[in-house]
Amino acid sequence: MDKQSTHGALPSQGEPVGAAPPPPPSGAPVNSGFAAPPQPSPMAPPPPGAIPVVQNNPPSSPPPPPPSGAPVKTAAMPDEASNSPFSRFKPPEGQPHIFQDLGQKDGITKCPSCGGSDIALNIQTGLLRCNYCRHEFSEVSDGIDSDISRLTGLRMGMGASDIAYDASDVVTLKCTACGAEVVVDTNNAPQQRCHWCRNMLSLNQQIPNGAIPDAVMPFRVTKEQAQKLIEEFVGKRRFFAHPTFKKEFCTQNIMGVYLPYMVIDVNARAEFRGEGEHETRRYTVGSGNNRETRHDADAYWVGRDFDFYVDDLTIEASGDRLDQQTTVNSNNVINAILPFPLKDTVRFNANYIRGFTSEKRNVNRTAIENLVSAQVRDIARWQAWQNATFYGRGIRWDAENVTIKGELWKTVYLPVWLYSYMEIKSGGKKFLHYVAVNACTGKIMGSVPIHMPKLLAVSGVVQLIGTVLGVGAFLLLALGG
Repeated sequence: MDKQSTHGALPSQGEPVGAAPPPPPSGAPVNSGFAAPPQPSPMAPPPPGAIPVVQNNPPSSPPPPPPSGAPVKTAAMPDEASNSPFSRFKPPEGQPHIFQDLGQKDGITKCPSCGGSDIALNIQTGLLRCNYCRHEFSEVSDGIDSDISRLTGLRMGMGASDIAYDASDVVTLKCTACGAEVVVDTNNAPQQRCHWCRNMLSLNQQIPNGAIPDAVMPFRVTKEQAQKLIEEFVGKRRFFAHPTFKKEFCTQNIMGVYLPYMVIDVNARAEFRGEGEHETRRYTVGSGNNRETRHDADAYWVGRDFDFYVDDLTIEASGDRLDQQTTVNSNNVINAILPFPLKDTVRFNANYIRGFTSEKRNVNRTAIENLVSAQVRDIARWQAWQNATFYGRGIRWDAENVTIKGELWKTVYLPVWLYSYMEIKSGGKKFLHYVAVNACTGKIMGSVPIHMPKLLAVSGVVQLIGTVLGVGAFLLLALGG
């Protein structure tokens, strides 16, 4: 699909042609549906004809080369007139939702060994443990994932369906042991103990208020381990930390919290048309201070058509966490502790979040669909670049189209150890700092209040020392000359 069109160096047009696109977003592994071509030598001519691409549909024919000296123009894409970078196939008929709560009942979740209901997570093993007989067991895998290459239309876990904002946060459960009715406030926790028989009642069936996700990732990092990680992280930054923060810093108040995320699988097809440049010669002209490096390059029509798959793209499902205003908070540190080992998620069971806090999802799919589309497009660009390394001077894509053939959405509770600190700045302005620990992998990132006078003083001293050393070196060279 690559065809040579002109010879000689070409000026930049539109986007810069020399830079590779950014890598895919964190948490979005890519499995492409094509084989990478053999790597040619830097000055070798391109392979005859098209660079081999394994694809489901044959590529469209390249446009004929323009007359000598004519500007390069790529073929129009099917949706170029509408300027729409994405298109979606119609979802399959029938119910696209996947029910994760089939077979589950609200009420008493019993230990399979002794029948007790006092069950909690054992962080050391990641299993549920009965507090009576000490028997440990696990919930089944979430079971939603499937072969992404066969994914068509729109599929959603029930936990990812649109929130019914008129649904009540207060749910009444009937205790199957004594018959009492117990009120559960899902804003706080999906569990409550029966005040008569002391059995623990759990809300496991999905209700349309965003409180029950499709899956959950159990905590693996203990509080003691998280405290040590946070203390080491802050300790490396204590020199420039604000004195008030150093005095008030205490890891005893860190919180284990489950944060809601949307996890998306995408089956897509990408089509790119553009102009690529391959350097054929590099040489220097002039002499002395007037030397100039020049490049000769061949320009080629470049086309790429391929299927690709995005596995477990992870996006926040809380409006507060999506707020990335760096003037008032450091929410971006939450993204920095991704990814999570999402293959280890299990079907939601309220006992996993006992003893921890959780945030309720308050964002629907439509609110983050554009963000997901942008990240999928970036992944497609990266994949196209990986398959076009022959064009060392870069490729300018003049037309792009990404068609989403199938997508699967589910909501997952992911575990985080969180230390937060509210800094009061001059003028009464507030800034919320976080230090967050991935409670599965132990990855840590955070923000610490800076003592600006000390930072500016140290910067001034360093600059002064650098200036003195520079002047001294200049004088030594001058005297020695």
